[in-house]
This record gives sequence, C-alpha cells and structure tokens, in this order.
Amino acid sequence: MIHELPGKAGHLLIIISFIASLVAAIGYFKATNKKEIGRRHWISFARYAFIIHGLAILGVAGILFFIIYNHYFEYHYVWDHSSLNLATEYIIACFWEGQEGSFMTWAIWQALLGFVIIKTNRKWEAPVMTVFATVQAFLASMILGVVFGDLKIGSSPFLMLSDVIKDPIYLINPDYIPEDGKGLNALLQNYWMVIHPPVLFLGFATTLIPFSYAIAGLWTRKYKEWIRPALPWAIFSAMCLGVGILMGGYWAYETLNFGGYWNWDPVENAVYVPWLVLVAGIHTMITYKKSATALKTSIILIIETFILIMNSTFL
Repeated sequence: MIHELPGKAGHLLIIISFIASLVAAIGYFKATNKKEIGRRHWISFARYAFIIHGLAILGVAGILFFIIYNHYFEYHYVWDHSSLNLATEYIIACFWEGQEGSFMTWAIWQALLGFVIIKTNRKWEAPVMTVFATVQAFLASMILGVVFGDLKIGSSPFLMLSDVIKDPIYLINPDYIPEDGKGLNALLQNYWMVIHPPVLFLGFATTLIPFSYAIAGLWTRKYKEWIRPALPWAIFSAMCLGVGILMGGYWAYETLNFGGYWNWDPVENAVYVPWLVLVAGIHTMITYKKSATALKTSIILIIETFILIMNSTFL
C-alpha cells in the first residue's frame, strides 16, 4: 500500500514554513522601520509567524524521519538513501545524506537559534530577526519543490519514486513499491556520519547570528552597539564550526583514507576559509574600541563569513 498521506502533510508543512518565514520577515521589517506607534503590534505579529515557521520545519523533519524509519520506499528520498539492512544510527544519518535533508538540518538549527534570539534579546529582535527570517525563507525555498511552468523552485524530499524515475513498471503497476532501497553510501556508513554533519550545520547556522547583528547595526545606524551582543555568538560559532571541521577532517583523513591533509573532503576545505575569516573577525571585534579601522574591518569580515558559508555550501 502506498503511503501518500505523510508526503502530502510534509509538503503542506514546507509551504507553510516558507510562507510563514516570509510573513515574519515582512513583519519584522515593518517593526524595524516603525517608531513607537504600531511597533509592538508588528513585532508580536512577526514573532508568531516565525514560531509557526519553526514548528512547521520541525514537523517536516519529523515526517521525513518517520518515512525513512518505516522504510516507505515509494518515496524517492527514502529509496535513494536508506535500506532495510541499515542499523538505527545509519537510518538517522540517511536524514541528512541528501541535499534536501541537509538544507532541512540547517534550517532546523537556524529556527531553534531564532527562538533563542527572540527569547533573549528583545532590543535587537526586530532588525536581527528580519535577516533571520529572510534567510529561513531562502532555505525553505530549497525544499519547496514547487513548479511554475518551466521554473522549479527547490526540490521536495517527499517526491514519489514514480514521479522521479520513469520506469516502465509503473505503466504496468502504478502502485509498485521496491522491496528495498539503494542504501547509505558504503563510505558514509561510519559513526562520524551520525555526529559530524549536525555539528557542521550548527556551525553554518550560528554564522547567521553575527551576520544578522552586523546588518542590523548598519541598518539602524548603531555602528558600534551591534558588536557587544554579536561577539559571544561569533565565538560560539567559531567553536562549532572549528569542531565540525576537525571532525570532518579526521573522518576524511583517517577513516575514509582520502590520502592526505589537502585531500580532505572538499566540504571541509571550503568551510575552512570562512572559519579563518570568522576568527579574524573575532579579533577585530575585540579590538574595535581602540581602532576605527578595526570596526570597519569587523563589519566586512563578519558579513564576508556568512557569504562564504553560503558560497561553500553551493560549491
């Protein structure tokens, strides 16, 4: 029996998360540009929209894991990344092996971090969360899987196998379901696959926080004030990203036998550059009070870090 309901529910939640993030971005944008009159209402409105977005993303993740864990091979993502003989930890790893799951893991971390910002820093909430919600809308679009004519926006993890693979068997039996999936890549059936990607994506997500503060500081003309709330997050981000890179480097060098330090997985090499830029930015953020040049450099380096993260991801 084909299980269509989870996929339909998951796709609906993706659409809700995308729309809610756009609504939150618009609401926070309005709140930032408003004076005292009407500002609170826009913030409250945007906050609820972002919470809906976050809950929807968590719901999408829960449904995707549900269909993977229950081996619903009628779904292309499940068939392409999992199989019946995988241990539980590798079934979990199947979640982020594919592109759609990777974007979702990233979006989950950022949604949770957005909740933290909303709870802990109401003073900067409106401008910072404008940037946050906009980036979340972009990530949600990566898993939207909506087609308008010849334009396809994102790729949904809930596509049916019959919609992706045009096999003649579906002409004979439209309800055909494979008995097993392709399974997790043999090189990825390693405990590092379970713990490394979530840490690395947490590093990706945390770079958005100092970036958002930097943009918010420029936007609201608080050219110095943004550094104080952003600095602890920048340090935390450097720690997460650094640990993720070290874990990935060890995995590629020692376990996967890539052959040498500079033969690491390209992901680790690509992310190493923004980590260096972030560490440099932390140093200039610490010294900005004694140097106007350090302040300008901090803004450039922090913004550049997030841009390089996005660039390395798409590379």
